Amino acid sequence: MTQSTPPTKVSVRIIAALAFVAVTAYVLDQVSKHLVTTRLVEGESVDVVGEFFQLHFVRNPGAAFSLASGTTWVFSIAASAVVVAIVVFARRIRSRAWAVMLGMLLGGTLGNLTDRLTREPSFGQGHVVDFLYFPSLLPAIFNVADIFIVSSMGLLLLLTLLGVNLDGTRTTKASAAREAATDQAADETTAAGSVTDADAAPPAARPSERP
Repeated sequence: MTQSTPPTKVSVRIIAALAFVAVTAYVLDQVSKHLVTTRLVEGESVDVVGEFFQLHFVRNPGAAFSLASGTTWVFSIAASAVVVAIVVFARRIRSRAWAVMLGMLLGGTLGNLTDRLTREPSFGQGHVVDFLYFPSLLPAIFNVADIFIVSSMGLLLLLTLLGVNLDGTRTTKASAAREAATDQAADETTAAGSVTDADAAPPAARPSERP
């Protein structure tokens, strides 16, 4: 009779860290958008660091960095799915780095999703407020939520390269090599045992010869 595996206990500290990062990202995004929409005229550009960095207020009907305009409802559905997936996935996390990464992704996604659900022209198709512009570096205009989303993807790549797992453990090339060697040794032992058993077995009786 097999025993069922007990459910994994949720780490309150990790969930709190994820929530803190998500709330911080969301508040920064929404406050910055409120300031832009109330103090700048749409289409207006304001030099912050000469022509290198400008504030340029636009309403984006597409994805991050003004890509795929005209498909806002698709990104609204995708963003909602991402939020649900993060909430469900969070209970498995034991690494603070993973909590920070998912917190940035959650906060940034919620920031842009709020725009799509609450801003004109309609629910689910609202235009996202973009205003950060580096003309000499990027042709696209973006916002604070986009920064958190892109940063989370960079952190995800870094954690993957470093071998940091969800539970906080770290998988290195050396440990992976040791595991491979252990598996190979186990296979060789099994094969050797099979050969020994075959040698120890009595030979098959020959059929009796006819007179």
